Amino acid sequence: MARHKSALRQHRRSLRRKSVNSQTKSALRTKMRKIREAIADNDREGSVQMLPGVFQAIDKSVKKGAIKKNTGSRYKSRLSRQVGLLTPAPAK
Repeated sequence: MARHKSALRQHRRSLRRKSVNSQTKSALRTKMRKIREAIADNDREGSVQMLPGVFQAIDKSVKKGAIKKNTGSRYKSRLSRQVGLLTPAPAK
């Protein structure tokens, strides 16, 4: 266990950072799970509507340092490609 004043402070900071990162990642995973479910259900309209919110969550996670920049870019690329491949709803 840390004994020096600076080491104790750094430990407290690391715990706060861990908490923020886990909250951010959890929110991101939830949004990504929901859009993946919509993609699996072939729900183009729902997926297209969810995409900006998911991108916002990804960008927020990258900005906060919870995930790396390339990881965020990879998530965005894969999701946008999957949504783009969905067949449009038939015209009525």
